[in-house]
Amino acid sequence: MLNWRLAILGFCLSFLLVLPATPQTLVGDRSDQAAIMLDGRELFEVNSLEGFSAADRVALPNKQLAEAVETTEPLEVDVRSQPTAVTLRLADQHLLTVTDRDRPTGVEATDQASRWQRQINKALRKAKYERTPAYLRRAAIESAGLFLLVLVLHFSIRWLRRQQRRGQGRNSILLGLTALQMSLWFWGGYVICERFPQLRLVRYAITKTFSQTLFELGTQAYSLIDLAFLAALVIGLWLVVRGFTLLLKTRILPMVGVARGVQDAIAFCTQYALMLLGLVVILQLVGVDVSSLLVLGSALGVGIGFGLQNIVNNFFSGILILLERPIEVGDFIHVGELVGTVERINPRSTEIRTLDQVSIIVPNAHFTEKEVVNWSHGNPVARIHLPVGVAYGSNLATVQIALLEAVKDHPDVLAYPQPQINFQGFGESSLDFDILVWLSDPRLQYRIKSDLYYRIEASMQQYDIEIPFPQRDLHVRSQQLDQLLGLMIQKQQPDQPHLYYPGQSQAADAQLAEPQTFRRGSQNLKPLQSIPTLHLDLKTLAAQMRSGITIADRRYRLNLYPQCFIGSEAVDWLMETQKATKEEAIRLGQALILKGIIRHVLNEHAFADAYLFYQFTSDDTVETEME
Repeated sequence: MLNWRLAILGFCLSFLLVLPATPQTLVGDRSDQAAIMLDGRELFEVNSLEGFSAADRVALPNKQLAEAVETTEPLEVDVRSQPTAVTLRLADQHLLTVTDRDRPTGVEATDQASRWQRQINKALRKAKYERTPAYLRRAAIESAGLFLLVLVLHFSIRWLRRQQRRGQGRNSILLGLTALQMSLWFWGGYVICERFPQLRLVRYAITKTFSQTLFELGTQAYSLIDLAFLAALVIGLWLVVRGFTLLLKTRILPMVGVARGVQDAIAFCTQYALMLLGLVVILQLVGVDVSSLLVLGSALGVGIGFGLQNIVNNFFSGILILLERPIEVGDFIHVGELVGTVERINPRSTEIRTLDQVSIIVPNAHFTEKEVVNWSHGNPVARIHLPVGVAYGSNLATVQIALLEAVKDHPDVLAYPQPQINFQGFGESSLDFDILVWLSDPRLQYRIKSDLYYRIEASMQQYDIEIPFPQRDLHVRSQQLDQLLGLMIQKQQPDQPHLYYPGQSQAADAQLAEPQTFRRGSQNLKPLQSIPTLHLDLKTLAAQMRSGITIADRRYRLNLYPQCFIGSEAVDWLMETQKATKEEAIRLGQALILKGIIRHVLNEHAFADAYLFYQFTSDDTVETEME
C-alpha cells in the first residue's frame, strides 16, 4: 500500500531536482517578461512595451536566430547606436531594440546591448558546433554510456529496496531509495536532452507547458511547476516535523522522565503546532496572503463544521483524551463490546488490540461519550466473580471448603485480599454461590477464570459434591376415553347410523381389550397394546366399511394379494364418515383387527395410516406369502 505513495513522493522530488534553471526564484514572482532563446536555451529576458507584449517582442528575434543557426554562413550580432535607441542587428537585419525597461538601474543602454550581443554570439557559435557530425557522434556515445550507467544504478537500487523489504526496513529508507531511483531517470533524461538541440527543444516545450499560468490569486500567477514546488515544500515540511516529533517522543522525552501518556500528548501538540507554523511560512514564501485565507477559512468553517462534524468531534475528543488521560497506551480496557489493550492513541482514533490479537480502530468520540471500563487505571489490582451452583442437599460447610481449596492455591490469585465465598441464595435448581478472587493483572482474567473452573470441578468431585442441572417434573393427566368417544358421536353425520352403543357388556369390553398376537410361520410378532374399552357396534361398522371402500386384487413386488384394501384409504373413509380424527380412525381400525374382523394380509402389521394391505376375515382368501 505504501508503494504508490513512495512513487508519487519520489516523482515530486525528482521532478524538482531536474527542473531547468529560470530567472524566477520564488513561486508566484511573475512579470510581463519573455525570453530570447536558442535551441531550447533561454539567453535573457526582455520586458513588454506600451502597445507590445513581451511575447510579441521576442517572437521575431527567436525566429531569426533559429534560421541563422541552420545556415552555413558565420553570422554574428552587431550593436547599432542611434540617437533615439540602441539596437541589435543580425545580417544587417533588425533583431532587437534595447529599451529603458530592459536595462537595470545604472546600466547604460549600450552596455546592456553589448552584454546581449556577447550572449547571442556565443549561443550561435555553440549551436552551429552542436550540429557538426563529430559532435553528434560523441554525444550519441556519451548518451549511450549514460543510459547504461543509469540502468545499472536502477537495478542496484531495486536490489537494495528488495533487501530492505525482506528485512522489514524503515519506511524512510524505502522512501529515499524510491526518490533516488526516480531521480536518476529524470536526471539521465535531462542530461541526454541537453546533448542534442532537437531534444532540448522538446524538453523546453514540455517544461514551458508546465510553467504556463493555470490561475491567478491576487497579483500572483501559478502554474503546474509552482504547484509541484508547493507540494514538495509541504511534503518536506511533513517529513521534517514527523522526524522531529518521533525524535522528541522516543529520545528526548524518555530521557527527561516524562510518563508515556504525557509523551503522546506533547508529541501530538508539537507536531500540529509545527505543521501549522510551517504552512504559514510556506504560504507567505510563495506569495499567498495569509490574511485573505483567514477570511476564506471563516467562510468555509460553517460548511466544513456541518460536513465534517464527526471528524472534528473525534479530533477534539483525541485532544481531551491526551490531556485528561482517562486511558493511556498499555491500559487494558472494556468499551462497548470490545476488550483489549490500548496500542496507540491518534488524533482521530485509538487502536485497540483485542485478546485475539486483532487490531481494531475505534473513533475517539466513543471514549468521551460512552462508559469505559479501564482495568489498569490507578490501581491495576482487580476482583473477578465466579458464580457456582451446587445441588440441593449439599453440605454448605463442605462446599465452602472445596471452593476455597480450589481457588486459593492458584499462582495468579492474590493471597491478600483473601478469596471470599458468598452464599447468594436458593436458585430454581441449585444453591448459588459467588467466588470472589483478586488478580494483579486484569489481562489474564479470562485464562484465570478457565483455570479456576477446572480446579473447582475437580475439587467438587473429590468432595462428592453434585453439580446440578435444570430439572422439571412433568405430570401427565388423561381424561376418560368415553368422553372422547362422546365427542366423536356428536361429530357423526345425521344420516349415518350410530355405531357406538354404551350399553355393551363388560365381557365384550374385556374381549376387545385383550392383547392379540399375530403369527407368521413359527415367528411370534410383538403383541399389540390393548385398546381402551370401546362400546362399539363393530359388525355394523364393518358392513358399511365393506361397501364404502375399494376392495380389489392388488400386486406388490410380483406378489398378488386378493380381495384387499389399503390402510390409508380406510383411514380416510373412517375420518369422513364417522367424523373422527386420524388418531380416532386408527383406533377404530385397530379395534376391528383385535375383534378379528379384518387382518393384515401377512399378519405382520397392526392397523396404520400407510400403504398396507388388509383383508376381511370373512372373505374366502388364501394368504399369500411374500418372497
